[in-house]
Amino acid sequence: MKNSKVQLIYILTVITALLILTGNGQCFPSEKEISQLQQQTKTLPIGERIALWAENFVGTPYDTDPLGAYVRNKVIVYDKSVDCMYHVFRSVELAFGGTPEESLKIALNLRFKTKGKLGSDGLVTNYDDRFQYAEDMVSSGKWGTDITQEIGSTTKIKGDRGVESVSIVPKENIKDVLSKLKSGDIVFLIKKVEKRVVGEIVGHEGVIKVENGDVYLIHASGLKNKENENYKVKKVPLLDYAVNMSFIGITVSRFTTH
Repeated sequence: MKNSKVQLIYILTVITALLILTGNGQCFPSEKEISQLQQQTKTLPIGERIALWAENFVGTPYDTDPLGAYVRNKVIVYDKSVDCMYHVFRSVELAFGGTPEESLKIALNLRFKTKGKLGSDGLVTNYDDRFQYAEDMVSSGKWGTDITQEIGSTTKIKGDRGVESVSIVPKENIKDVLSKLKSGDIVFLIKKVEKRVVGEIVGHEGVIKVENGDVYLIHASGLKNKENENYKVKKVPLLDYAVNMSFIGITVSRFTTH
């Protein structure tokens, strides 16, 4: 137990140094630095690794491209600006990968309903097969286990696109489930039914970080098609965010292996 605590302190020190060197996330670590950090964190629980990578993005500008710059450019890696989905994608891929190359292969599985394909030029040829609706990520079985009903009192809301209903933790009950959340949990924030535009149930997503008993949401915050220097990846107390958010509740998924 003592050795694991020492190891975690060492790793956190390394990450803090990386954040300072990279301008608090505004210039994401180089491939060499990513490889080193993956090796240094490989023995940590998967949830801790996901949260650590999510936090590495803090300060990174928000991707305002409505399609997603990574999709428009047909690439897997586009770390200079990120939206909420790419931020979650990349944090999990880097956490599961032992090397940058391995993370790329993992991305070709996780981001797509079937499997991503690269052309001879290294560009993605089938981004139309990607997860465009965040709720489809969990139902696919690729993005951990839906633990929403295990962590507290839920309510059912109307589903969409063939889904009859969805169980969510209502906004007012989030305070009651904080103690059940763990670092690396993926939180999906649910839109009001009347606010859906193209059948989307989830309106936003982020990663949980539990630190000294406090629960934080790390998420890419911004709006598409609008430039603003305050649009970037942020780490905020989940409860503070929940109190002021327009979303009606959350669902939560968790990776429990690797």
